Amino acid sequence: MKEIKREYSDIPVISFDDAPEMAPYLQPVKASYVGAPGKHGYLNLGFELDSSGKSILRELDRRTPLIVQQELYFDQELPGIPCVYILSSGGPNVDGDRYRQNISVGKDAMAFVSTGAATKLAEMKYNYSSMAQVITLDEGAYLEYLPEPIIPCRHTRFISDTRMVVHPTATVFYSEVYMGGRKYYGDGEMFEYDILSVCTHGERPDGQQLFREKFIIDPANSDLRDVGIMHGYDIFANVVVLTPVDKAREIYEKTEAFIDRKRKLAAGITHLPNGAGLLYKVLGMETGPVKETVRKFCSQVRQAVKGVPLPKEFPWR
Repeated sequence: MKEIKREYSDIPVISFDDAPEMAPYLQPVKASYVGAPGKHGYLNLGFELDSSGKSILRELDRRTPLIVQQELYFDQELPGIPCVYILSSGGPNVDGDRYRQNISVGKDAMAFVSTGAATKLAEMKYNYSSMAQVITLDEGAYLEYLPEPIIPCRHTRFISDTRMVVHPTATVFYSEVYMGGRKYYGDGEMFEYDILSVCTHGERPDGQQLFREKFIIDPANSDLRDVGIMHGYDIFANVVVLTPVDKAREIYEKTEAFIDRKRKLAAGITHLPNGAGLLYKVLGMETGPVKETVRKFCSQVRQAVKGVPLPKEFPWR
């Protein structure tokens, strides 16, 4: 992965063209070309405390098709947390889309970030779609990032890189939910995408490397129904929690790893290296139970760090 700059903007763009797994998918897009207006989405969110000590969305910069509206304060359990939803005016991610998101939370500030709907990855014929994210938390900062699921359609090619720069006293809850495809589309479209490449890594502000996790899912060259991969499950949730060591220990002790064969749901938890925090994974058949399990875990994290639980999810989510 390398960083390049466009001549017409000072916004850095991440190129994944040198990633080996994306080598088969570098043909020029024959419709709207890579770099065309609306295909380089950019979003910068900066949360800080104002003069009264209230957490606010201080910085907002965006490039179409990404949209963010004014922050809301609807969390009844944690009324002071600004809640922001990322929207897109461009529909699903398509061939040649390149998105970048930067989210920063200042000293002692807090924020909740989600998406307005599931992220749909459309069928791609020539190139691929990518997302590069940088999440930065200052001393004592707190962030919950719970987007809606990602849905890869047939012949999707998608690669993402999420870099977290987190102070030892800060806490970030970062989750991703990946569906196997459009399960109820026609006769079903499960695990018919070309490739998903997902990398998440963390570090301290001084550059100390904490962890790195990368998985490449290539259904054409491996049977995702094998034991040890997806086996009999359709949906996979990956959760990273970077938090102080004492909080990680408390959360770990209160979190149950389980296999519920009746509900077709399973979850597991482990410690990240270098005292960074926790890694939590969920497998399921439907999005509802998987999202509910992720939110329950997030509630335990919030309880340990902020002393209050997560509120009930809106019935329409």
